[in-house]
Amino acid sequence: MTENQANIHFESRGIEFLVNTPDEVKHLQASMQEHLEALQLWQHVDTVSLSHNGTYRCTYQLKEVAREQWAPDWDTTRLYSTMNIDSQKNTKDLDKEILVAMLITPIPFVFPSFDELISAISIRHHVVNAGYKAALNFDTEAAERPVDYWYYDEEEGFLLQKGQSIIDGLIKATQPSSYEDAYSFSCYRATEYVVLLSIAQELESVNPDLLKKMELRSERSAIRSGEFHEALLKEYGTLDNPLPMKYYVPGDRVWFRNPDDRSSDVAGYEGSWVIYLGHNLFTNFWNRDQPFSLEAKCVEIYHWRDGVFIDDDGEPQMNEEIVESCVKQSLADPAKYQMIIDRMMRYRDPQGIYKEGGCIDASRESPRCVRPITANLTFSD
Repeated sequence: MTENQANIHFESRGIEFLVNTPDEVKHLQASMQEHLEALQLWQHVDTVSLSHNGTYRCTYQLKEVAREQWAPDWDTTRLYSTMNIDSQKNTKDLDKEILVAMLITPIPFVFPSFDELISAISIRHHVVNAGYKAALNFDTEAAERPVDYWYYDEEEGFLLQKGQSIIDGLIKATQPSSYEDAYSFSCYRATEYVVLLSIAQELESVNPDLLKKMELRSERSAIRSGEFHEALLKEYGTLDNPLPMKYYVPGDRVWFRNPDDRSSDVAGYEGSWVIYLGHNLFTNFWNRDQPFSLEAKCVEIYHWRDGVFIDDDGEPQMNEEIVESCVKQSLADPAKYQMIIDRMMRYRDPQGIYKEGGCIDASRESPRCVRPITANLTFSD
């Protein structure tokens, strides 16, 4: 357990359902038991049902003995090893990795129905698949998209061509057959496209009317930046109430902060937006065949301080070749590697502060509800 996590007490809250009638409770309990039994997890789960003012709260948590065995110190990055599963090659194992991580969360995942949980898991599958396939060119200034699906508007951003499929357009923009055909993105926008694609794919299956509204909206104005975060995602954790540093659920959108004041002035190097793929791997949009482990991501961000230089116009820039060389040296030097991990594996400082904080954010992001009756995606018309 890292130094500034040691004094924080975490307690499993797991998955919670809020339903309104005894019949809903009965249906929910039967569905959850069947689903957990199919994944051979039922015997490892505690359940509690309480009622208050006509609302029923049903909670599912991993038993403490299983949590200590599978995720000691709340570390979900090693579930593939402690549970002997392979979520990279086996869809059912990815299901298990997602569910087990959700069942031990200190900040509860709350759903209005069993169907919304199933859609949440399905979206996470889509996010992981799209994250593995995404291949992009890093550029914080220039940006390009396939012109048969997208065109650029100075005020509204990249807009979907009228009548085109947003799913096909997002796939073509993010999943080229080779890097020679890759389009330019910032890492922030790249995660937006991966998550938006995954939501759209689930809407196609369970809520096509809302998918159509998303497409029509995308023809008029891009869902991006602050609106994307507020309208489509839920954020779990704060600096005052953080998630454990090594707690991740496959499909999470994650930010790693650059704790070095000087190199964080380089455009695009303030931090790094990625997707957690499970199996202790995070997306590498610029080289999709080499995803980062949590530890390798910490080492890379640490060495951004070594790659920064000032160009002829007086602007800070980044020399990626120097960064890559420093990373290789540190990964081969156990003492240097451990020093970097100790320095970086800390919660980040608040915005604007560069002191003793590391690169680990306190929060994670995942999509909102999508089913017809309970959807709470709130993008405007």
